[in-house]
Amino acid sequence: MGVNGVWLPIVTPFFEDRVDFKSYKKMIEHYISKGITGIIPLGTTGESPTVEEKEAEEIIEKTMEYVNGRVPVIVGVGGNNTKKILEKLKVVEKYKVRGVLSVSPYYNRPDQRGIYEHFLRMSESTDLDIIIYNIPYRTGRNIENETLFKLSQLKNIIGVKDASGDIKQSLSLLLNAPPDFSIMTGEDIFYYITLLYGGQGGILASCHVQTESFIEVFNKVKGNDHQGAFEIWKKLSGLVPLLFEEPNPAPIKYCLKKMGLIESPEVRLPLVTITEKLQNKLDNYI
Repeated sequence: MGVNGVWLPIVTPFFEDRVDFKSYKKMIEHYISKGITGIIPLGTTGESPTVEEKEAEEIIEKTMEYVNGRVPVIVGVGGNNTKKILEKLKVVEKYKVRGVLSVSPYYNRPDQRGIYEHFLRMSESTDLDIIIYNIPYRTGRNIENETLFKLSQLKNIIGVKDASGDIKQSLSLLLNAPPDFSIMTGEDIFYYITLLYGGQGGILASCHVQTESFIEVFNKVKGNDHQGAFEIWKKLSGLVPLLFEEPNPAPIKYCLKKMGLIESPEVRLPLVTITEKLQNKLDNYI
């Protein structure tokens, strides 16, 4: 069974370089109350590259404790060493999570055969649901649609977070979607058009801000109120690019601090907090 709706790839709040679990719990309560479909810790927006392994397991544990079964949880598990990813899956399996979101291997730039074999090994090693994450501008290698079609036939690969950055590729994927395979946009600015082309929803960093509006766009499109959805989207479409004008998740953390949801907007190096110029722009939306 696939996924749909508006999923939150939640930030990891830090205070004085430690994971701030008090703020984390506050965020989870806030976003569940807003009607978010599910939560994804330890993605790129969660600064997974700079979260230590011990911290990562504690984040999974606390996420499950705070969520307490109210919404499904999918954990970010990605990397470019297949053997190590299989080891990480065994850690995640200790918790009652729905599945994992796994980015295509980066830096060593495997070809389509290597990408297929990587996810095949993952599929064979776990009963957890797997959502593939295609984001070539970060990984250096696109997952072609034909590769996704092959992977969709595996027992527990249930969908893709599509951030290919190529609108033609994304629309072709949507128009030729495999049965029971969820296409969730991770390219936030393509959220509205993804829904119009039959996509199942989005895994959207930007829905940390004005969450209800993102959910309302989804509900209105699914309810065939396209004009109503478009009016809301027109307002959101000015916010989304600002949230990525400087490296994610620093702009989002600035907003969350202003919203009173986290104690500090700090990010871990090599990321830095946002400029005063962007702060001024974002203040118009908070």
